[in-house]
Amino acid sequence: KSFPVNYWDKFVKKKVRQKYSESYDFDSISNLLGMEKTSFSSQEAEESTGLVSFILNIDWRYQVWKAGVTITDNAFLYSLWYFTFSILGNFNNFFFAAHLLDVAVGFKTLRTILQSVTHNGKQLVLTVMLLTIIVYIYTVIAFNFFRKFYVQEEDEEVDKKCHDMLTCFVFHLYKGVRAGGGIGDEIEPPDGDDYEVYRIMFDITFFFFVIIILLAIIQGLIIDAFGELRDQLESVKEDMESNCFICGIGKDYFDKVPHGFDTHVQQEHNLANYMFFLMHLINKPDTEYTGQETYVWNMYQQRCWDFFPVGDCFRKQYEDELSGGGG
Repeated sequence: KSFPVNYWDKFVKKKVRQKYSESYDFDSISNLLGMEKTSFSSQEAEESTGLVSFILNIDWRYQVWKAGVTITDNAFLYSLWYFTFSILGNFNNFFFAAHLLDVAVGFKTLRTILQSVTHNGKQLVLTVMLLTIIVYIYTVIAFNFFRKFYVQEEDEEVDKKCHDMLTCFVFHLYKGVRAGGGIGDEIEPPDGDDYEVYRIMFDITFFFFVIIILLAIIQGLIIDAFGELRDQLESVKEDMESNCFICGIGKDYFDKVPHGFDTHVQQEHNLANYMFFLMHLINKPDTEYTGQETYVWNMYQQRCWDFFPVGDCFRKQYEDELSGGGG
């Protein structure tokens, strides 16, 4: 479970409790903040020193969580992978070839192709697991009933492909899944054998369930994910080019005058200006906020975006004033 957006470590909680303990009940504040009553003592008021006290004062729960978030971040993993191959390249120059994959990360179109493999990652892994289970079931059947068909002879040398379960399973997984016609293409034909009918059923069902269904599902997951990601990118691009991101008013409304939409998104409702304003509030002390900044900051902390002028702009207000004055 991830931490909330605004996480209060024990140091912040101590400051809050010290600030409001004179005005409010100490025990109530402790329960509200989830702190033990004994954690606030005269010893905490004294500035502790030493390595032991420094270690004890570290909020390990938060630090472990933060380290976990960093380690599992895709950007960090990619940088770590890139750095590792850079070091290995100093010992063998062939490792530098892995850096060519950075081309795929640098272009959005190629990055979408890579994301299509991981987009439905859970479903893809589960489907591969199901494929492995089905192949193992066929391995058990082959090992018990059709083992003689897996003996291949070349130049008077006998090559047994199913003399034990592990070898038989690897052979089915490697040869059977890769073969276009299933496992039947890789073993001896059952012509005239007593088990001919059962072998035909074995080969056909393996081909149907493994080659036609499961492999097609795996390919379909990747292809569908690529199409979905491509449609999302095109939808976002089309929406950004036809509507203002801030107010949501369409391009047709502003293009009644030449270059009206471009002027609006670059000057009146520039996204960079709004981002700069939010960063300004984050770095500015809350005691120095103006009334408007306090309102926006409170909305931002609640992740409520109603302070954005959705459906409104200066031009529309001006037209409304003119129409109201004319009436």
